[in-house]
Amino acid sequence: MELPIYQVDAFTGKVFAGNPAAICPLDEPLDAQLMQAIAMENNLSETAFFYPEGQNFRLRWFTPVSEIDLCGHATLASAWVLFEELGYDRPEIRFETQSGPLFVSRDIEAGLLRMDFPTWTPQPITPPRALLDGLRGPEPLEVLATRDWLVVYKNEEDVLRLNPDMESLKALDRLGVIITAKGGPISNADFVSRFFVPGEGIPEDPVTGSAHSTLIPYWSPRLGKQAMRAVQLSQRRGELFCEHNGERVAISGRAVLYMRGSIYV
Repeated sequence: MELPIYQVDAFTGKVFAGNPAAICPLDEPLDAQLMQAIAMENNLSETAFFYPEGQNFRLRWFTPVSEIDLCGHATLASAWVLFEELGYDRPEIRFETQSGPLFVSRDIEAGLLRMDFPTWTPQPITPPRALLDGLRGPEPLEVLATRDWLVVYKNEEDVLRLNPDMESLKALDRLGVIITAKGGPISNADFVSRFFVPGEGIPEDPVTGSAHSTLIPYWSPRLGKQAMRAVQLSQRRGELFCEHNGERVAISGRAVLYMRGSIYV
């Protein structure tokens, strides 16, 4: 069987930056074990598969080790493939997912794709010692949680300097660990972040759209802004344009094609 595949760098306007995702458009569903095997072979933080479902598309995301419930950069990349490579001509794409319907529209003038995602409002929580020890950094200002841990630091320098112990973080009971701080002269952003998911085979994810479902409702009231610019301070860096809309958040970014090809299985 021959399957199309695209590799797209998301949340960036240039190759070798942002977060690479493998995108596999399908005519019909594949066996989940085969999708997982393809994701393991690709060895990227995310491989996404989508196929028609009525007037919409079913979208699924796989890390190298498991299927997950929400992924931003691979959603952005999937929409880019539909709009730019497959000729999708409606103004908005609706993806059916484990996290409910997700919508992606295109702002041609700004060169952005705009994703409509759920809001995950973080709640303060007493952190386990393993979390703080694993981060191996200064004492955080605050620790909260949603699907992921959210650890808030004093400034972006603290976020940049952290060099976590991935084995310690792997033992934690949530999907990943977001670290964040208010933006400054390094990023010229409203806020910055990094994201670690060693339990899913991703020590550090380059740019994480789903983490901003938590970050946006955290920072919006603290900064007094509905619209914000965010930078993820990974080695590859990524830029996200964020908007807090109550029960939903808007996450916008650019994407660029790195590779197109075929898989033979």
